[in-house]
Amino acid sequence: MKDWNHVAVSPYTTILQTMEVIDRSSLQFSVVTDEEGRLLGTVTDGDIRRGLLNGLPLSTTINLVMNQKPTYAYAYEYQVYKCKLLEVKGVQQLPIVDQDKKIQHILFSKEETHIEPKDNMVILMAGGLGTRLKPLTDNLPKPMLRVGTKPILETIIEGFKQHGFTNFAFSVNYKKELIKSYFQNGEHLGVSISYIDEHERLGTAGALSLLPTRPNKPFIVMNGDLLTKINYNQLLEFHNDTCSDATMCVREYEYQIPYGVIQTENHRLQSIEEKPMHRSFVNAGIYVLNPDVLNYVPHKTFFDMPELFKIAMEQNHNVSAFPLREYWMDIGQVHDYDKANQDFLSIFQN
Repeated sequence: MKDWNHVAVSPYTTILQTMEVIDRSSLQFSVVTDEEGRLLGTVTDGDIRRGLLNGLPLSTTINLVMNQKPTYAYAYEYQVYKCKLLEVKGVQQLPIVDQDKKIQHILFSKEETHIEPKDNMVILMAGGLGTRLKPLTDNLPKPMLRVGTKPILETIIEGFKQHGFTNFAFSVNYKKELIKSYFQNGEHLGVSISYIDEHERLGTAGALSLLPTRPNKPFIVMNGDLLTKINYNQLLEFHNDTCSDATMCVREYEYQIPYGVIQTENHRLQSIEEKPMHRSFVNAGIYVLNPDVLNYVPHKTFFDMPELFKIAMEQNHNVSAFPLREYWMDIGQVHDYDKANQDFLSIFQN
């Protein structure tokens, strides 16, 4: 890439501003330079997510998040060496600099617009009763509710297809015949769909025990009532890059305590904080699992995903959290459904 300036930021650019640069370029990458164009560092989507997990606010300057020792090559070095460096270092982008470390161009390991097909399985949990959405779910399973112009499940499939995922399995129970009739084998949507029949409700992980064949590589599990703009390719790369056995997507949840909170030492009042805001990461209902983790799922037993993660941690597996910064909506109640319909045109049709 000769024209690299549109992915360049200064070290004093905020995390939020850098996110906008990264998303706008679709390269999931930015270079940090001084005023003379000298390379100071690089920033990837993963760098930003790790910063958010560490509690950094979006107003933080990017120099606190960037990789201060990025891999780069000099312009005078042979092209074959540069390409080999990309491969050996396992990076997707390689800044090429002159002897003063001024960026000349950026070498990419693959075409920017190429979407690599993936055969990793995606399992969508679509068997819930949708009790909190009654009466909307009296005659329809929740994943078949229309948001915008199509069922929630169809929008989910389209999101995965944008990132090369086409191999799906639906876990179904409540009014499953409506789901099967609409989606069939997925051919009309350009994907492959199989079905896991839950004859009794098995929770958000129990149905994994019914898989006819165990996946041979990491697979994604997602609740079938979510709308999100997450980049599933970034999620899978994060899981692989961190050598994780299980990865849980998390999102920041903010809430305010409606009272003055006090701190004491014995009988003495130490401080008063009036109506403080608290921030926590919560489960976002999207997961990546290595096949071996399935060993902990009991057969045909009600079993939820948080319990699976607890066991994996107790067994000293590498368990990671992937913070979402994209649009995310859990359609659990009627007001969530109304909000999703309001958001649909601007979020999913632009």
